Amino acid sequence: MSRILILDDDPGIRRTLDILLRSDGHDTLLAASAEEAETLLERQCVDLALVDLQLPGRNGLEFIRRLRDRHRDVEVVIITAHGSIESAVEAMKEGSSDYLTKPFTPEQVRHRIRQLAKLRGLRTEVEELRGRLGVETTSDEPVTASPGMKHLLEVARTAAASEASVLLTGESGTGKGLLARYIHAASGRSKGPFVVLDGAGFNEHLLDSDLFGHRKGAFTGAVADKPGKIELAAGGTLFLDEVGEVPLPLQAKILRLVEDRSYERVGDPAPRMVDARLIAATNRDLEELIQDKAFRADLYYRLSVVELRVPALRHRREDFPVLLAHFLARANTRHGRKVTELEPEVEAAFENYAWPGNVRELAHVLEAAVLLCPGQTLRLDHLPPRFQAVEQSRPAEVQTLAALEEDHLRRTLAQGLSQEETARHLGIDPSTLWRKRKKYGL
Repeated sequence: MSRILILDDDPGIRRTLDILLRSDGHDTLLAASAEEAETLLERQCVDLALVDLQLPGRNGLEFIRRLRDRHRDVEVVIITAHGSIESAVEAMKEGSSDYLTKPFTPEQVRHRIRQLAKLRGLRTEVEELRGRLGVETTSDEPVTASPGMKHLLEVARTAAASEASVLLTGESGTGKGLLARYIHAASGRSKGPFVVLDGAGFNEHLLDSDLFGHRKGAFTGAVADKPGKIELAAGGTLFLDEVGEVPLPLQAKILRLVEDRSYERVGDPAPRMVDARLIAATNRDLEELIQDKAFRADLYYRLSVVELRVPALRHRREDFPVLLAHFLARANTRHGRKVTELEPEVEAAFENYAWPGNVRELAHVLEAAVLLCPGQTLRLDHLPPRFQAVEQSRPAEVQTLAALEEDHLRRTLAQGLSQEETARHLGIDPSTLWRKRKKYGL
């Protein structure tokens, strides 16, 4: 059983939760304010905290931030009213695991606690196995050295522990698909399927059939019943990529799926239920699409309970060394090569290139270059022509002021003028010229 902190300024809710949790065998700590809760936590540790956002004095969100700074292993479930869902989402970004909307039932509370207890147990097993095997990271974890990306992965892990819908945004090629797989692997559904559907890959009718399935005879060519991707994702995760490209009529059906977990096959009016987590991704600005009447606002709010924006590669330059090493090693393994070094001109070209295709483009460029490289050193002529153009047009190296001054003095002294004439041309005193010549050994 667990030790659980109940932080709520409503004495009725505190007492109700206390009775419920103690009857299930849990130990409880009760607090009416953030300050009182922090005092209790100085003396006792807890496994889980149920936190109301609306508190006297310091609010629940501020309490969660301080709690996560000091007690990273404590799971947090937000208690919130219907009108403050946005605050609950903000709290999840700070490290909360889930939220309960008032009024809630005893079974809803028990369900959340069982889920989190199961997740803690799985994490403990994974850590023990990693310790035995000497494994530090999983292959599903994105490679990064960027503080911003590391924070994003922490938020993603928190979101993975809940059933909340997740919306991944960012430019094409930033790694949204990899992040979706990471969330799935870190969730309680990790043993279930991970099914991908590309919203940009089909017209409206084909996308409808591919997502929800169809009944035999529903349209020309439907020679047999066909389950949709949503059925195939039962017990796991459905990743709806490029959701911004989904036609408006189909958006209404996806909204029903997200809200009620129900859908209908094409040509079959019988409603079906499904148990699948939904993660969506887009490189479009959905709020702009909403303004243009091309995307439903209610669907956007349902999909973006947790919204994570993956930064472009040009905004995470500290990741270049680890990504280069990772993709080089992968390409070497795939193709039996031994490329271990990059020519300085290659490094300069990579540094000055804008990377519009982001991480995906970097991976593809390195794989192609490794195939063309016969030795151990990657050269500029192994790269596509666009990188050679970047190298030739890269800006001149920036010099320090001291280097510029020394260079100017050398060129002026080379004219063979007297000390006084040189000083006059430079606009300084002869004594100042003497000191500068001594400084630079001229």
